[in-house]
Amino acid sequence: MIRVLLVHDACLVRSVLAEWLGREPDLRVHDTSWPGAPGLLRSVRPDVCAADLECSDSYGIPPLGELTRRGPDHAPPRLLVLAAANRPGLLKRAVEAGALGYVDKEGSPDRLVRGIRRVAEGKRFVDDSLGLGFLKAAEMPLTRRELSVLTLAAEGASVAEIAGSLHLSHGTVRNYMAAITRKTGARNRIDAIRISQGEGWL
Repeated sequence: MIRVLLVHDACLVRSVLAEWLGREPDLRVHDTSWPGAPGLLRSVRPDVCAADLECSDSYGIPPLGELTRRGPDHAPPRLLVLAAANRPGLLKRAVEAGALGYVDKEGSPDRLVRGIRRVAEGKRFVDDSLGLGFLKAAEMPLTRRELSVLTLAAEGASVAEIAGSLHLSHGTVRNYMAAITRKTGARNRIDAIRISQGEGWL
């Protein structure tokens, strides 16, 4: 039996997916939103975490690191993500978090089942339709930290709020913003956000 934790912030979508996956005789499915994931990880101890990369918290940054954190007496679950090719920034975050599976959100539910089973075996699973997204992710000029800073800025956070959220000094945040502006070829912070959103980095 494969224990699966389905993480998705859209309640209706999550419920339908969980019910559909639960019909498979070899899957035992638990579902939760992103805020509830850490608690269920400890109690369920899933073999596979299937997580939607769209996160509806205040800054929209999926806390993938929380899903792959090793517990005191158990190994972390293997990570599979529900992704879209037009969001290379999120794909890059998933790669850096060590995700084994990448299922296209626009694809067939059967692909999700196949991906879960393959990831549970410790094998990689990648939908071919995400290939362009991975190419764009590889070409992204921004580092993970720069993406985090820019994501917070795009949500309207001030320099002080970004510094507090990411545990950085105000000067370091300003340096990151200067680097982001330079790397994106933008005129200013607002322009950098517009360019990055247009490229699907945010």
